Amino acid sequence: MAIKFRSPQQLLDNDAIAAWIFLAPALILLGIFLLWPIAYLFYLSFTTGSFTAEGVRWAGFRNYLRLIINPDFRQVLGNTLYFTIATVIPSLVIPLGLAVLLNWSFALRGLLRTAYFIPSITSLVAVGLGFRWLFQTEGPVNALLDSLGFEPIPWLGSSTWAMPVIILLSSWKQLGFNMVVFLAGLQAIPLNRYEAAELDGANSWAKFWHITLPGLRPTLIFATVTTAIFTLRSFEQVYIITGGGPLNSTNLLVYYIYEEAFSLFDFGYAAAATTVLLSFTLVLVYFQLKTGDEEN
Repeated sequence: MAIKFRSPQQLLDNDAIAAWIFLAPALILLGIFLLWPIAYLFYLSFTTGSFTAEGVRWAGFRNYLRLIINPDFRQVLGNTLYFTIATVIPSLVIPLGLAVLLNWSFALRGLLRTAYFIPSITSLVAVGLGFRWLFQTEGPVNALLDSLGFEPIPWLGSSTWAMPVIILLSSWKQLGFNMVVFLAGLQAIPLNRYEAAELDGANSWAKFWHITLPGLRPTLIFATVTTAIFTLRSFEQVYIITGGGPLNSTNLLVYYIYEEAFSLFDFGYAAAATTVLLSFTLVLVYFQLKTGDEEN
């Protein structure tokens, strides 16, 4: 009896097998560069942590207990929460207003779109250096205040004013990206809805409140989540402008992790703090995916 060999095409008749084969390279890369580092991070958070195998010792939940009782970590969480909320709100409201204005047809619309998007493609390090120069004690901002008859403000040396400078930079940096996202969302809203509202006598505010905002709901959720993730991973602003000071008032979670890991070499404790940050990010991603499913 002759043996019949199946062709490669016949071996891939099963759609599931074919799909796994085609996905295998991407899954392998994800496993190596994403899943494995996350798993190792979680393991490291339960150890003393070290770059050498001899230095790793099991510590159990000791690092997480240190996070709970450490007042510096609680202050950093408070700083991060304040920074995130104060950055997300203007990073949504201002780009939304600009997008509504730029969605109209007028002569300089293309030029203004490009100008507003420039912050998103500008190096954050370069912008940080520029803001540090602007807000230094003898900088242009204080020179302007002095010319207007106001007392100069020690922006970067004050625990009250240093954080607003970081927030201003971060909001400005996120402005262009969110504006483009909102513009795309606005152009997806059918024009006949606005025409029907005009026939019913609706004014501009009524059309914005009852048509534009509901139509932008998925876009608003996406912009909110991506902006929150952007603020949670903020590092360059703090590193360049304030270094976490004064009095730890601008120390954010990512910068705190960096200091613990690469200045104090407490890798296990830093891994535990990173796990907390990862948990916050996963909650945001889950929220976005869940709300996206509800929209569909």
